[in-house]
Amino acid sequence: MAIGDYVQVTGAVSEYQGLTELSVPSGGLSELAATGVAPPVAAKVTWPRTDAAREALESMLVAPQGDYTVTDTYSTNYYASIGLASGTTPLRTPTDAAAPGSAAAQAVADDNAARAVTLDDGASINFNSAANKSIPLPYLSLEDPVRVGAPVTFTRPVIVDYRNSLWTLEPTQQLTVANAADVQPATFANTRTAKPADVGGKVRIASFNVLNYFSTTGADAEALGATCTYYSDRDGNPITVNTCTDPGVRGAADAASLARQQAKIVAAINSLGVDVVSLEEIENSAIAGQPRDAALATLTAALNAAAGTTRWAYVPSPTTLPATEDVIRTAFIYDPATVKPVGESVIDTDSAFDNARYPLAQVFTPRKAAHRPFITIANHFKSKGSCPAEPDDPNADTGQGCWNALRVEQSTALAGFAASLAASARTDRVFLIGDFNAYTHEDPITALAAAGYTDQGGKTGKYSYSYGGESGSLDHILASAAAEKLVTGADIWNINAGEAIALEYSRYNYNATNFYDASPYRSSDHDPVVVGFALKVKPARTHTALTLSQNRVPSGTAVSATATVRGAATGTVVFRYDRRTISAALVGGVASVALPANLSVGRHSVRVFFTGTDAARPSVSATVWLTVTRAKGGVAG
Repeated sequence: MAIGDYVQVTGAVSEYQGLTELSVPSGGLSELAATGVAPPVAAKVTWPRTDAAREALESMLVAPQGDYTVTDTYSTNYYASIGLASGTTPLRTPTDAAAPGSAAAQAVADDNAARAVTLDDGASINFNSAANKSIPLPYLSLEDPVRVGAPVTFTRPVIVDYRNSLWTLEPTQQLTVANAADVQPATFANTRTAKPADVGGKVRIASFNVLNYFSTTGADAEALGATCTYYSDRDGNPITVNTCTDPGVRGAADAASLARQQAKIVAAINSLGVDVVSLEEIENSAIAGQPRDAALATLTAALNAAAGTTRWAYVPSPTTLPATEDVIRTAFIYDPATVKPVGESVIDTDSAFDNARYPLAQVFTPRKAAHRPFITIANHFKSKGSCPAEPDDPNADTGQGCWNALRVEQSTALAGFAASLAASARTDRVFLIGDFNAYTHEDPITALAAAGYTDQGGKTGKYSYSYGGESGSLDHILASAAAEKLVTGADIWNINAGEAIALEYSRYNYNATNFYDASPYRSSDHDPVVVGFALKVKPARTHTALTLSQNRVPSGTAVSATATVRGAATGTVVFRYDRRTISAALVGGVASVALPANLSVGRHSVRVFFTGTDAARPSVSATVWLTVTRAKGGVAG
């Protein structure tokens, strides 16, 4: 039999794990004459929101209608399957959109279930297994990326299928790299950008999780006496560390793998266009008997070599360090041409961070202007994994991941640490930066909001992390009330979380198609957040209007003048007439005065001047004319 043959099938209908099947006995399949038989026509349907409606389409040929968006690329590396969402947006992490346990969060979860569907390759191959790595992986390429958030265009019909507890859309035959031109049922828009959006401002800051960047490789650790295991490529070459005993390094297996990892990170950071970067998941090199800043210095040197100039310097570790630390740490690099550190960096050694990473703070000031300093604090809160063993432990997962109660303690400690630093540095301009391992509406971020901090990434409509086919932000830049007034813009540069993991340095030579290149894309699993801010509050533009109670009056009549200032609620206005002035205070943006009743007969010009405030610019009204006429029966005096 071949595709296109006309057949008659007789057999027993059954269900297997939700999939309707037909068991055909010997002789139950026969070919019929196809004369005059029209091939099936694909049903034009939008994706149904309920299982019952999907059941009606099971095993049918359909031509998907309406909008579809990529929402998951993680499994593409394994099974050549792509998570889709009907509509124009990817699925959202419920607690990134609304408070945990709320009706709004449940509504997001329900919407996710209603919109999700998987585009498959028509096969059950695990391309990540050793036996199948020689088979080229379909759908993916460096030239035509498949990314979370990308619009999808169906170009061929697909078959609705249900297996492995997933509704899928299957091509009409197995998709391979060789037959993609004739079989691949969809195309994907390239939504990559070469740099972040313009965030404005005189100073720009960013967060960047560098995905376990260790300049001490697994090979180096073994030379120091460690025993290591590795994830290897399809030829058996070690690529990344799985486990290492003391020193417990992570990241690249050897110098070649480190060079590949470093090239992508360097390309990404040098494209940020910022002045200060907080780094998370960089090696604490003291674990390998080196200076604590050794990995930080190595990365900084690589950044400068690629830039061809001294584009970056790093903030040295402080004199006072915690007694014990994690193998990874936070750090700062900065542009010495635009900003300079003020004093030594400081680590918050509060016990709330004993099983996480201790926050690192640095005061900076702009180099070329005498402006107030600002504080940046780099953070990497406790992760959501590895729950306590006891189910009634307060850090068990109750809907916000493991260790949520501890992350709330860390938020409280961080707010206190920031307040103390602000007092000693005499600045209220504070930015909390990094990987908080908490989505936007989860308790740790809510606690920082209650302490007066505003999440900047939440203004962008973008997300920094993708997990389980849902998008949300674990990475944040939060501004104090005073810093918030200075912010000119924010962006989340989507170069990592939405890209297929096959592009990561850790998957080098995993498949017959090598997807590695030295571009910024998939340089990490978190996206960088970028914020720009001004050095002083820009006064708001104002517009001053003037009205008179009457514009033509007999002599001796009182007239009131009213000023309305748009853009300022308080301040002082000055009314000027006949070279005389009357001052008045604005209340709710309005001020009124009475002009003298004994103005001479004739025309009088009246104007009002708003004198301005620190937050609002001065402005002046147009001239309004008042005409005073002779009173009836009176004599002009």
